[in-house]
Amino acid sequence: MRALETLGLGLMRQCDPELAHRAALVALQLGLGPKGGPVTTPRLATTVAGLPLPNPLGLAAGMDKNATALAPLSQSAFGFLEVGAITPRAQPGNDKPRLFRLTEDSAAINRFGFNNEGMEAAAQRLAHRPSGAVIGLNLGANKDSDDRASDFARVLTHCGAHLDFATVNVSSPNTEKLRDLQGRAALSALLHGVMAANAGLARPLPIFLKIAPDLTEDELADIATVAGEVGLSAIIATNTTLSREGLKSRHAAEKGGLSGAPLFEKSTRVLARLSTMTDLPLIGVGGVATGAQAYAKIRAGASAVQLYTALVYGGISMVADIARDLDALLARDGFANVADAVGTGRAEWL
Repeated sequence: MRALETLGLGLMRQCDPELAHRAALVALQLGLGPKGGPVTTPRLATTVAGLPLPNPLGLAAGMDKNATALAPLSQSAFGFLEVGAITPRAQPGNDKPRLFRLTEDSAAINRFGFNNEGMEAAAQRLAHRPSGAVIGLNLGANKDSDDRASDFARVLTHCGAHLDFATVNVSSPNTEKLRDLQGRAALSALLHGVMAANAGLARPLPIFLKIAPDLTEDELADIATVAGEVGLSAIIATNTTLSREGLKSRHAAEKGGLSGAPLFEKSTRVLARLSTMTDLPLIGVGGVATGAQAYAKIRAGASAVQLYTALVYGGISMVADIARDLDALLARDGFANVADAVGTGRAEWL
């Protein structure tokens, strides 16, 4: 399987990036992905925001935007999955080309703009989700909405019965003025609306917030305060960045959010700073491609981590390798479980 995956990755890297993305999802749907389910050990098993996870490695939102590959993804090594972002109404997103592979930098730039098939289609697929998997949905707002804040609550209300958690995404740089909703007053109003919708569900969910890496210290502090006030369950740090520092690729000047290896240090520093401002569980995202990097995020303050862009270069089979390497690092340093390691290396990032 690994040899076939390596061949497939080589072929897909010759294709248009968005076409390759669609091909990867089709391959998963055809059963060409890993089997056997999440990698787990007593050290890797953990609980985040009340959710029992076989391991702390999650799939970040963006790969399976429309929840079309839930069953095969649940058979991969991930401990949890996040699909979406989903908006109330279907929308095409931004004009193509809108995804760029920065091979020299092990990175990607996207400006998709929340292209998705809408909450009706997503809810139908989520209703038939595989049992036993931990699945969350990234909530988005329509580009042309008159009330973007209420869009998040609408998607939650419509899809919530089929989820284990939901993430409010106000940090994508690809929908104009969306990041303005991270300001204290706007964020508080938005989240109060989401939490009211959540309270109306038959089974209220843990609600997460995904933030940008391009925030000031004061903005981070405001977010931490609001998150505590409204009763969020966790914060995901971080989304893609607008920074282009140190890039080598000819695509470096493309507009959109940068993900992958160049984001690792920036996002981990934000994670560590945020961990000094809140007691909420944090999920670290940005540039994770190895067990050592996942471990660094955890020691910086993350209770779990997510990845996506690394799969473009290493394939989905790498997730099992990351999990096993993380387990070995925890054992090497004498940690009985992931939770014991959280924050133990924070000072290195402050």
